[in-house]
Amino acid sequence: MDTTDSETGPNLVGFRINHRTMRADTRRLADLSDRVAAGLITYDRRRARALRTYVWLLCAGIHHHHRMEDEVLWPVLERSAAAEIDLRELSDDHASLDPVLDEVRAAVDDLVSVFAPGGPAEHRVRSAARRLATALAQLRDALDEHIEEEERLIFPVIRRYVSVADWDTVERAVRKGGALRFELPRIERYAEPAELDELKRIAGPVLRLTLAAVRPGFRRREARVFGG
Repeated sequence: MDTTDSETGPNLVGFRINHRTMRADTRRLADLSDRVAAGLITYDRRRARALRTYVWLLCAGIHHHHRMEDEVLWPVLERSAAAEIDLRELSDDHASLDPVLDEVRAAVDDLVSVFAPGGPAEHRVRSAARRLATALAQLRDALDEHIEEEERLIFPVIRRYVSVADWDTVERAVRKGGALRFELPRIERYAEPAELDELKRIAGPVLRLTLAAVRPGFRRREARVFGG
């Protein structure tokens, strides 16, 4: 799925939606964990395991996205516009996010572990959910600050200096390691209608067909995690 447009230069709609998806899902999961910790939502082992899978996939996607920026996008920017941008603080942000992601994964694993045979004590579930909510809130705040700064600094540079061919290389690298069954339905959820129409126009029928294939399984997992 190519989301560049050779007539207008690099098309950032895919990156912009990906950023929005990471931020929105982290916020959504932090809110969910808060409600479990407050006893407003009843969780069992099956739902906790589904939550763990969702959270681990989210963390993997965030880490992969930032690794591709460090390894693929940053060299493109340094080659194309080295005098226009300093990437050191953004790279430091990526490094500082790794232990936060580790804590999120450890916290959701802890939540699953309290559901031992015979059923867990309610206070243990709430305590584990509170740890997860705290970790997700930290991740949420860090992503909000980082992504806002990143888009402010690098999007104008990409539009001005990066070729369509180089941008396509970046997007191919990001897509190559992504879990499409998880990523694409979330893009569909958080994209504005005009953005989704643009993606479908650029990508062609492959996006529509892929979404149709992966959407049902994702929605079942999503309903198990969030309810509804």
